Formats: sequence, structure tokens, C-alpha cells
Amino acid sequence: MQATVRSYDPLTGGTVLLDDGVELPYDAATVRSAGLLMLRIGQRVRIAVDEGPSRVTSLTLSTF
Repeated sequence: MQATVRSYDPLTGGTVLLDDGVELPYDAATVRSAGLLMLRIGQRVRIAVDEGPSRVTSLTLSTF
């Protein structure tokens, strides 16, 4: 699934916005586990979501 980075804080994480307008949180550990140093607001990413309380569990950069 793809999403757009809506907010980013290197210490706490942030949120992504799905194409249907749903906003989901992610934590800083999710970004670090992907090997990323930072994210930019507006950047497209691929995500995996936990079924429980909807939360991003995996995040990678979308490439063309």
C-alpha cells in the first residue's frame, strides 16, 4: 500500500496520509528499521499496516 508523509519528527515519528484520506501514525523506530535517516513531508512511501489499532508497521521509500 502507498501513502504520503504528512508529518515527521525524528524523535517521535509522525503520520502518513493514505490516498483515501485516512491518516495513520508511525513511530521513529519504524523509520530507523527501514534504514532511513529522515523523511520529507509530501514524500511517497510504501507501508504495511497492523490490523489491530491501525498503525504503520513497515515503511520504505516508493521508487519509480
